[in-house]
Amino acid sequence: MRSHAVAAASLQVLIVWGGESPAPVVAKLLQGTGLSPASGRAPVYVVVPPQRGISARFAPHPLITTDAVLALDEDVALTAEEMDFGFRVWQSFPERIVGYPARSHYWDDAKAAWGYSSKWTNEYSMVLTGAAFYHRYYHHMYTSWLPESLRQTVDAAHNCEDILMNFLVSEVTRLPPIKVTQRKQYRDTGQGYPSPWNDPDHFVQRQACINAFATYWGHMPLVRSSLRLDPVLFRDPVSNLRKRYRRIDRVVGSGRS
Repeated sequence: MRSHAVAAASLQVLIVWGGESPAPVVAKLLQGTGLSPASGRAPVYVVVPPQRGISARFAPHPLITTDAVLALDEDVALTAEEMDFGFRVWQSFPERIVGYPARSHYWDDAKAAWGYSSKWTNEYSMVLTGAAFYHRYYHHMYTSWLPESLRQTVDAAHNCEDILMNFLVSEVTRLPPIKVTQRKQYRDTGQGYPSPWNDPDHFVQRQACINAFATYWGHMPLVRSSLRLDPVLFRDPVSNLRKRYRRIDRVVGSGRS
């Protein structure tokens, strides 16, 4: 929370509360962060959507006044520098999804179906919205342009809303998303709650979603890319003081997220 609130590019923080318990007050959420509702940094708001479901994170909200939206899952841990650099990249590509964890699709000849892969390779076709920038207009397209049946599919599965957003943006732009920075692991594994990424059924669901979405569109909208953008002088053996995003060099991670 502290990184989100103090990032130079952050105007405000909106927490979309989808839990069964009542939404907490902001002051309680900020305990232990060194921040307060009147700290003078980016204000924090808790939003309870009128309709529950995993698609609620993409609902348009009047508090969102900036063109850029940084979507983050509750267990994602990014540094302020990573967020600021990602925003700078998004400003050059505002029509695309720009973010951190990348995934890919492939055609499985044996199954005659599309497959979903989280392997770390030289190509990707999706950037997951658990940690990504995109234009706020895609909230309107997701909510009003996509058919209700697709949103019901992801809400029923409580899965695949990030894949559906990638399908939507690639269908509209005919362009791939953009991955930034080298880190592989974006999730805070020390929070003490189970991650759906460790559930085999979760992965099977995502493969089924890709095929359902491709069937709806009648073709595969996702576009592959091998581009990754890093800060100037990234991993360059020069004085660290010459680097604008000097801490990103020290952010490393491994494993599947």
